Amino acid sequence: MMDRAEKGDHMFDPGPADPVATAFEAQRDRLRAVAYRMLGSHADAEDVVQEAWLRLSRQDAAAIGNLAGWLTTVVGRISLDVLRSRRHWPEAAYDDPLSELVVTADDGPALEDEAALADSVGLALLVVLESLRPGERLAFVLHDLFAVPFDEIGRILGKSADAAKMLASRARRKVQVTERPAAGGRRRREVVDAFQAAVRGGDFEGLLRVLDPEVKLTVDTHDGVFVTLGATKVVAGAQRFSGAAARHRPVLVDGLPGFVSWREDGTPLSVFAFTVAGDRIAGIDAWIDPGKLAMMNLPEPAPEVVGER
Repeated sequence: MMDRAEKGDHMFDPGPADPVATAFEAQRDRLRAVAYRMLGSHADAEDVVQEAWLRLSRQDAAAIGNLAGWLTTVVGRISLDVLRSRRHWPEAAYDDPLSELVVTADDGPALEDEAALADSVGLALLVVLESLRPGERLAFVLHDLFAVPFDEIGRILGKSADAAKMLASRARRKVQVTERPAAGGRRRREVVDAFQAAVRGGDFEGLLRVLDPEVKLTVDTHDGVFVTLGATKVVAGAQRFSGAAARHRPVLVDGLPGFVSWREDGTPLSVFAFTVAGDRIAGIDAWIDPGKLAMMNLPEPAPEVVGER
């Protein structure tokens, strides 16, 4: 795949009179979603989509019977090459993960936003996907998330349709072992709000009610990453969640419900993301390292919560 610097003068600029470019642009969001779910990197996904456009521009588009299918196959093959190269050169596998976090304001989604929330891939699923082999990951993502037929997946992998089906089944078992059913968007936010209220009120019994007994807390600090397992241990250190925060705002962190906290002077204090299974919080990811927080693209504090404690 081309270096970003090498591609600068060739970035896709759809021309209104070019039907091929228009057709490609109509597929762009879906192709980006496929690549992101394969690679877990927004930057790499953009590169894959751009490479797919370059390959399409060198083809006779009129000879392609199913453009959407052709582009999906190309994106799958390029993504598979990227995944395999990561296995050989792990030091070049990913960009700085902080640059991949998408933190957006979540001030109460409308009902029509539920589908978008359900379609998002949060941190929890991406972590599970990282544990899969490249072939398993491609088969699972393309079939289970995008309904690509196994015979087409087999052609991408250079295997039979039955072999592709076995890879997807193996991947599905690994995902099911790790993942528990997630709550809907509104319910997830209600659970997180209950967690915040219990923390602010010092309601430790309330915290135990909202936390899964086996909850995992991962905190990224200036001194390293620390992991705490179990609800009682998380509750014991719950005071750190409120800290010196003067402002809070609900956000989505890569599709997961969370919140951002700021100090009185407006500097960010923490970012939290929550994995909710059923009616309880099964995982908490927190970032409190000031240097890393400064690198994040965070929304502004909501005016109505300024000064709230």
